[in-house]
Amino acid sequence: MAYVSKKEDESGLSSYYNNKTTIIQEARVFNDSPISPRKCRALLTRIVYLLYIGETFSAQEATTLFFGTTKLFQHKDSALRQMVYLAIKELATTAEDVIMVTSSIMKDMQPNSEVIYRPNAIRALCRIIDPSMAQGVERFFKAAIVDRTPSISSAALVSSYHLFPLAKDVVKRWVNEAQEAVSAKSSSSFFPGSSGGGYLNFGSSGNSNSGYQPIPSTSYITQYHALGLLYLIRQQDRMAVTKMIQQLGGGKSGAGTTLKNSMALCMLIRYAAKVMEEDPNIQRQILDLLEGWLRHKSDMVNFEAARAICEMKNVNASQLTKPIAVLQLFLSSPKPVLKFSATRTLATLALTHPAAVASCNVDLENLITDQNRGVATYAITTLLKTGNEASVDRLMKQITGFMSEISDEFKVIIVDAIRSLCIKFPTKHVSMLAFLSGVLRDEGGYDFKRAVVEAMFDMIKFISDCKEQALSHLCEFIEDCEFTKLSVRILHLLGLEGPKAPQPTKYIRFIYNRVVLENATVRAAAVTSLAKFGVNAVDDGLRRSIGILLNRCLDDVDDEVRDRAAMYLRVMKETSLADTYVKEESVFSLAALESKLVAYVNDVDASTQPFDASSIPKISRAQLAAESTRPSTLDTIAAPTTRASASPPPPTAAETQSAYVQQLADIPHFAEYGTVLNSSVKPAQLTESETEYQVTCVKHIFKEHIVFQFNVSNTLPDTVLEQVVVVMQPQADSGLTEDVVFQIDSLSCANSPGIVYVSFKRDDPQEYTTTSFQCILKFISKELDPSTGRPEEEGYEDEYQLEEVELSAGGDYIIPSYASFSSEWDRLRSGATATETFSLGAMESIKAACDSIIELLNMEPLGGTEAPSSTSVHTLQLSGLVTGGGGKVLVRCRMTFSRGQGVTLELGVRAEQENACALVVSVIGG
Repeated sequence: MAYVSKKEDESGLSSYYNNKTTIIQEARVFNDSPISPRKCRALLTRIVYLLYIGETFSAQEATTLFFGTTKLFQHKDSALRQMVYLAIKELATTAEDVIMVTSSIMKDMQPNSEVIYRPNAIRALCRIIDPSMAQGVERFFKAAIVDRTPSISSAALVSSYHLFPLAKDVVKRWVNEAQEAVSAKSSSSFFPGSSGGGYLNFGSSGNSNSGYQPIPSTSYITQYHALGLLYLIRQQDRMAVTKMIQQLGGGKSGAGTTLKNSMALCMLIRYAAKVMEEDPNIQRQILDLLEGWLRHKSDMVNFEAARAICEMKNVNASQLTKPIAVLQLFLSSPKPVLKFSATRTLATLALTHPAAVASCNVDLENLITDQNRGVATYAITTLLKTGNEASVDRLMKQITGFMSEISDEFKVIIVDAIRSLCIKFPTKHVSMLAFLSGVLRDEGGYDFKRAVVEAMFDMIKFISDCKEQALSHLCEFIEDCEFTKLSVRILHLLGLEGPKAPQPTKYIRFIYNRVVLENATVRAAAVTSLAKFGVNAVDDGLRRSIGILLNRCLDDVDDEVRDRAAMYLRVMKETSLADTYVKEESVFSLAALESKLVAYVNDVDASTQPFDASSIPKISRAQLAAESTRPSTLDTIAAPTTRASASPPPPTAAETQSAYVQQLADIPHFAEYGTVLNSSVKPAQLTESETEYQVTCVKHIFKEHIVFQFNVSNTLPDTVLEQVVVVMQPQADSGLTEDVVFQIDSLSCANSPGIVYVSFKRDDPQEYTTTSFQCILKFISKELDPSTGRPEEEGYEDEYQLEEVELSAGGDYIIPSYASFSSEWDRLRSGATATETFSLGAMESIKAACDSIIELLNMEPLGGTEAPSSTSVHTLQLSGLVTGGGGKVLVRCRMTFSRGQGVTLELGVRAEQENACALVVSVIGG
């Protein structure tokens, strides 16, 4: 039952009638003799209604009502018994000692019990029992799953689905019954009837309990529920899921499938799409099945198959022909839901394959005037993505016509389609900017106004011709903007772009108006924006004027505004401060800073030393903005969410390292090692993805130790691995001595992955050791007893050869860090320096050499130098930090390319420490 958070408005007699206190008092009717089924049904209905609208009962109240309800088991009225089970099911989560009613429920679950409320009993029992009782009711559920009555079979399957998280091992043994339910032929009954009083027997107070009245079932809904349970049981075994899909798919044409229920077929299609995404090797087989389902008699199945093909990874134009033809037929359908689903899917597809969708443009243009504005919105946004430059003005006029008739949600979709169109056709920026400025003045919520503002931000960033005009429109918008966040963002942009404009003074009036008229948050942002005009001003007169305005802010009532004004007045007087606080392009990575601060606070010994910020990598302001803002591109707003975008974004390198630090903190032995200096950003894969044992490796660098973390997964569901260890053999004279190994005691498919730790002591902590290790996975393999689910007593020792693990300079000792290259290069002139020349004959281009050097050194490329503009001469600039106190290191790679000789490289290195400089040279020198 889905609870709503808001109670419905009630007044007068209705409020009294459905009052919790009144209902609890009236519960005395459960004790009447004889029992009145009609009164009890009415009261139970009110109890369930209260629960539905969000009313809560205390444990004592719920328990009283629960056991009052159970007294009604002595009456045989079918409709009353159904209502009893519904109330019991909802009260069971709050009431106490509910397990006492188990025996009464199980009497109604008997296979020979020909009563209408047997499905209700099954659903209620699922809520009552605890995991330890699951094995005791196993035979009842098995019998119910294969029952010929659809309502009973569905109730058992759904209840099994809910029991699975609590008693996995027991429910997994029901796989044969679930398979039988999926493959079942036509069922013979629908709801067993009840003589006298009709189906629900309302108005009957006699003891009515008659047999079935078979009604043929045409829905086959049991197949849908059984398929869900089958997948839940097999979801960890990809091969079993693939086999299930192929068995139930019905062959290449789809005609041989045993599934008659459309929802079951749709679910099977989704499982097929998921398997295809995880294992590209079977894409061809799954694609044949999907194309067969495109010809199914059900529109639902046709659409699901078409959408699955459209959302495939790396789908090509030829594969899209058939699904687009199906969607094109839906566009002319009289059913609004088919038109909406087709336009929505085509809108998504048009982002990546506009040429393939262009064949539907004629049908889409007919839908622009559709009375369903959702259909019209998706139709016009799809046309914007697939159309050419000549059609832009015509489409813009049509959009303007119905913007006032659609909701903010669809307005956002339209605006973001135009946003992508601006980048695609920059010459049309005049009409599109006019449209955006017009809708910016219209009424609308925050999301809509934010979408318009971000569209203008993109135009300012990518189309220089419209920068001044767009900034003027934004200045007018903040004069009457009710959203603080948007005002702050626009003021920040004005501070960045305004000083670069030919006439920066025209923006100052708008900014200072915010200091006078707005709230404290906006006033503080306006002060910062004014200060940027003052610091970057070429004209001394403008600088003095800004100083006067900032002096006025010193009397502001808000301390943040006063403090900012005082700081920036000082900054404007001293160039060195201006370079640090206003013009500096690099900032600390916030995630890395947080991780280091947490480690510093938690380390008792570290409190005696000041916090060392030099080991924290820096990033550019553009990178910080990319990390801190949510995705706001057309992929996430203007198009419906797909499975790919529904998944959470991958964690950043600093967030990954924070997670590793937490895992290491759980091992007391590693607390003696001190703080983790660096951890691998990406785990190294030591096995093939298709093997039964999968192992990845993460390296953790400490001051005097190196810890290897092996994440081991066992994919065999019927095998348990015990005493799992990894034996590592380093190269001779590696400078490392094995310290300790932490094994996995038991590893099954269910608790994978497990972690094996292998620690080595560094003989010389000042030396950056680079070496490789031979690795062997050793374990004792034991089979699982299928009857008990426990491993057998005897097993056998086995081992598995893993890929070599490399301990390299770039991946393990050097961290990428942003810097201003020219100033830092000059600063490090007095430090450690080295210059070497190398011949890279195997490199076929300067771009290939740049990519290889960046990958080897794992350093941050600066100033866009990772993308050479010339094919013959180039200079690559890199910046990084060396762990363990190695400090900052900069690299300048001057390269020339000539055919036949490859790339000639002059490597210049400057660092704060001599060993860091030598480390970088050794990486390139091999």
